[in-house]
Amino acid sequence: MMKNIKRFSAISFIGLFMLIFNSCDDNSELFTITNPTPPVLAELGFTDIELDAVNTNNPAINLNWMEADYGQQASINYAIEFASDEAFTTPVVSATVTGITAITLSVSEINTAAGNAGLNPFEWASLYVRIVSSLGSQNSEQSVSNAIQFNVYPYFNYTFNDYYLVGDATAPGWNNNDNNPALFRDENDSNLFYYTGKFGGNGHFKVLSTKGLWQPQYGTDNASRNSDGTSSGEVGVNLGSGSDPERFPYAGGDGIPEGFYTFKINFASNTFTFEKFDASGSTSPNSLTLQGSSTSNITMNQLSFDGHLWFANSVRLTPGEVSFVTDGGANWGSESSFSGVATNGGSAIPVIVEDDYDVWFNDLTGRYILIPLNL
Repeated sequence: MMKNIKRFSAISFIGLFMLIFNSCDDNSELFTITNPTPPVLAELGFTDIELDAVNTNNPAINLNWMEADYGQQASINYAIEFASDEAFTTPVVSATVTGITAITLSVSEINTAAGNAGLNPFEWASLYVRIVSSLGSQNSEQSVSNAIQFNVYPYFNYTFNDYYLVGDATAPGWNNNDNNPALFRDENDSNLFYYTGKFGGNGHFKVLSTKGLWQPQYGTDNASRNSDGTSSGEVGVNLGSGSDPERFPYAGGDGIPEGFYTFKINFASNTFTFEKFDASGSTSPNSLTLQGSSTSNITMNQLSFDGHLWFANSVRLTPGEVSFVTDGGANWGSESSFSGVATNGGSAIPVIVEDDYDVWFNDLTGRYILIPLNL
């Protein structure tokens, strides 16, 4: 009797499993669509727009379109694409929305779209916009709207930060607006900066974001320090509402033995190093000139505190290129705009936007930086 009960239970379990398995078959209707009707983008109420470099968050344009029709109830994705030509040879996506048929784009968003589409700053040019609809997370079944055109006058979006030295170990002393030497930005990492040069004996220094202002101000409250003056540690900052950090290379308060050092600061990791640099045997040219298609020849000035540092203040540069040329005929340049490491015989430095610039060059390292003053 017991054996029959066990056998019946096993057979019943198998039958129940098959019933559940069969009930899980997907008998729902497949989602099918017809050839989609593309969205229709409404014309703008203007033909020209000059973008304001000051009020960049203000609304610039309102785009409205009739929704695409896929023959089924569906949540439709819309990508807003811009291009410099009506064929949209190299389109750029400015924004995406889902389930709505209107969007307002700010001045900065239009300026970024124009720049990414290849338009030059400070020139009137045609910009084209269209809407591309699609379905699902894979953006399948794309359908493209009509394109509309308008004329735009972009500004240049200078996205870099610049920094300056101040302190009694440096050329300007504790004057925050006395031709303070600039830090040299890494050409590949905009958060990484260098300064190689002479630092005065028994002095300290800090880093400023803006000449003439004491905040934002960078220093250190947490550093390790060696007897030769070298150090490393964490970077502290007062952005304007807290207390000022201690001076570099703070660790007990003693100043730096006079000599040449390389200061390296990373604003992403908030760390720094301060290491000895061997400048023995290094000589500077008798003269250095900024030359190229962007300017008439400009004589660079030697920093009296450290003759390996050269500068030219408020020089007007136009789109083109420049190089640093010595009295001995050396021609220093690089392919990197704004900042980089120049080499003798290297490519001319591209100048991509017209402005007044402060220009700094270090003949120990070949590093240079071109800082626009009005962008």
